Amino acid sequence: MSEAVSEVFSAAEIEAARVLFAHDAQFIMGAAQIDQLPAPDLPEIAFAGRSNVGKSSLINALVNRSGLARSSSEPGRTREVNFFLLDGRIRLVDLPGYGFARASKGEAKRFQNLARDYLRGRPNLRRVFLLIDARHGLKPPDAEAMTAFDTAAVSYQVVLTKADKLKPAEAEATRARFEAAIARRPAAFPRTLAVSAMSGAGLDLLRAEAVRAALT
Repeated sequence: MSEAVSEVFSAAEIEAARVLFAHDAQFIMGAAQIDQLPAPDLPEIAFAGRSNVGKSSLINALVNRSGLARSSSEPGRTREVNFFLLDGRIRLVDLPGYGFARASKGEAKRFQNLARDYLRGRPNLRRVFLLIDARHGLKPPDAEAMTAFDTAAVSYQVVLTKADKLKPAEAEATRARFEAAIARRPAAFPRTLAVSAMSGAGLDLLRAEAVRAALT
């Protein structure tokens, strides 16, 4: 854990976030079209990233529920915008992955356009956590996503997943490099987190970031 990042939150904030994420979490719906989205009456935190980056696994780890968000070994399976209600107060949103899909070109474009439409027009969206595999670094589709967020003025925060696959010093160096790289991007949140759904590393800070963004 980066000392600089950990000092952003008090122990009380981290504990409050842990308690909130331990409360009831349930799948609400999957929207296949923009007109199927739920009313924008609760703050939302969205998870975006390349297919197979671990969005569903990370959501499950955050709420400590192994089967809440459905994950698959086949990339590109999430083809709807999936909504989960946390403690009746925050909606967590699992967006279709980009960069790969075992679908026709027309079908892949459809559900990726759905994600873009959601991101551009959701007034209650508080932040997007942009998940990037810590082992592979920034790929062209990730850079394209960042540019799209910047253009649409959608606040996003980079979260490096699968950080347990790196040595601690390597994970911290990777996190610091990303933080420097996004410093001049207009919509990027300045802090970058390194997390692991497998080991639980960094999840306390991610929960705290989500709660602060959604409820303050």
